[in-house]
Amino acid sequence: MISQIPNHKQLILFDGICNLCNGAVQFVIKYDKRNRFIFAPLQGKTGQQIIEHFNIDTKALDSILLYTPDNRLSYKSSAVLKIASRLGFPRNLLAIFFIVPPVIRNSIYDYIAINRYNWFGKKEDCMIPTPEFKRRFLD
Repeated sequence: MISQIPNHKQLILFDGICNLCNGAVQFVIKYDKRNRFIFAPLQGKTGQQIIEHFNIDTKALDSILLYTPDNRLSYKSSAVLKIASRLGFPRNLLAIFFIVPPVIRNSIYDYIAINRYNWFGKKEDCMIPTPEFKRRFLD
């Protein structure tokens, strides 16, 4: 399944029931003018295969993941900043936060991730993309 990801695309894995995560996906779709990203919920087949491939502890996973064609995986604040850096001006300016040490960035990320359901709510089921964007989503 991982081989089904086109070489010129990057895969964003997200919590499919999280309202904040779904909002972030909608944001990326809106500003991804070069069509660089495809998406898959962590709960889906593709997400589960990547979790198994990288031997990720799902109990400790409160993260958005970015999988690149060179078989690399970024998570937490690094994934968010790498995604933002590819969205064009002015969103790409968020990459300046790479100067902040990962331990600090990820502490903030973790605080938001732990509280995301309380602050933003969650859905019963994963987001269903509109027909217009369905081709950008993997199961």
